[in-house]
Amino acid sequence: MTGTHSTPAFKTIGVITKPGDQRLADTVQGLLSHLRSRQVKVLVDESAAELLGPEACPVHPRSRLVSECDLALVVGGDGTLLHAARSLLDASVPMVGINRGRLGFLADISPEDMTERIDEILAGRYNEDRRFMLQGQVFRAEDCLMRSDAFNDVVVHAHGMVRMIEFDTMIDGRFMNSQLADGLVISTPTGSTAYALSGGGPVVYPTLEAICLVPICPHTLGNRPIVVHSGSRIEIRIRAHNSVPAMVSFDGQVNHELEPEDRIVITRRERQLRLIQPPGFDYFQILRAKLKWSERP
Repeated sequence: MTGTHSTPAFKTIGVITKPGDQRLADTVQGLLSHLRSRQVKVLVDESAAELLGPEACPVHPRSRLVSECDLALVVGGDGTLLHAARSLLDASVPMVGINRGRLGFLADISPEDMTERIDEILAGRYNEDRRFMLQGQVFRAEDCLMRSDAFNDVVVHAHGMVRMIEFDTMIDGRFMNSQLADGLVISTPTGSTAYALSGGGPVVYPTLEAICLVPICPHTLGNRPIVVHSGSRIEIRIRAHNSVPAMVSFDGQVNHELEPEDRIVITRRERQLRLIQPPGFDYFQILRAKLKWSERP
């Protein structure tokens, strides 16, 4: 869902950063100064402790930001935003990305435009996208060993060596195929421009109800990416005779080692992430800029 709002909505702002990245110090300090001048309550996440130093301002645990803030400003690259998304989802705290990373498909406000764009958002002029996330669970026999959410993707892959793993894929309880490959990327539309794109997957408009399954370097060249409905239940089974160490990764940040006959069950989270963007946001402009679509050969 996307809408434009005309009245102020945010009074308590949380600021989250990439921990320890001193390149962000000036941006974060400028952001905090500007927010205080706008007379909003500001809570600085503990991720900024090392960045700002103990004398600069008090910092708070993420749990307090989640419970008290009605907007989170995330300063860093897409990786920082992915990490924040998993903690903000259940509390329905909307977030804005201020890009100090390299690519920035998600964090779309530049430091140069930061104060102007933040003022627009605080004044109630913004767009809100609702993006779905995935949840993956790892089962060994009938025991659930772990679960995690993913904003971009869940990736099953070989671990620690350049060899292929063997696994089966089931969709809604129906057998799809067996694969011998470096792995498989299970991607949201938001994540279609990340690892899945590198693997040859399609760019999927971010509000579509779809999940991409993109094989990583498959042994069979006819094994191509497939797109299924977001309501699908996807199950990856590591085959019993698989001898190559395997791992599952959530947004490339949360990892768990797999054994033969382990199962990874992936479903869509019902709750959606609220992503706030300044007025005039254009997804296709982002693609043109990031993927160089407008450059002449």
